[in-house]
Amino acid sequence: MRDSAVVSLDPLANALATIYDNEIRGNKEALIMPASKLIAAVLRVMQRYGYIGEFEHIDDGRWGKIKVQLLGRINRCGAIKPRFSVKYVDLLRVPHWMRKYLPSRDIGILIISTPRGVVSHREAIEMRSGGVLLAYCY
Repeated sequence: MRDSAVVSLDPLANALATIYDNEIRGNKEALIMPASKLIAAVLRVMQRYGYIGEFEHIDDGRWGKIKVQLLGRINRCGAIKPRFSVKYVDLLRVPHWMRKYLPSRDIGILIISTPRGVVSHREAIEMRSGGVLLAYCY
């Protein structure tokens, strides 16, 4: 049997699945690999809203790893595929995305990549900016 490299088609989806799996199992931390700037930016938004604790980048000489402290506050998180574009006007109304990915209007966040960086849908409304849907968390 040959050793072959595992190809990851969507590292963000794999990272969020790893976090969710470790959260369900009751683990206190999750190890995400490979690390990327996008994954770190999404984790910063989740940290800002209190879904995860501290996280640190571990340089292993290859792609890197991220160790995430779990607080037990995530009920569900995942990547949004395909990555829909949303306008500022669509964020003001309750679009079908929020109904599709979040359990209630005031519970959870949609994570959006805007021209000003990766933010939650609430911050995007405050900045009056649209972007691309990346993930959800509640």
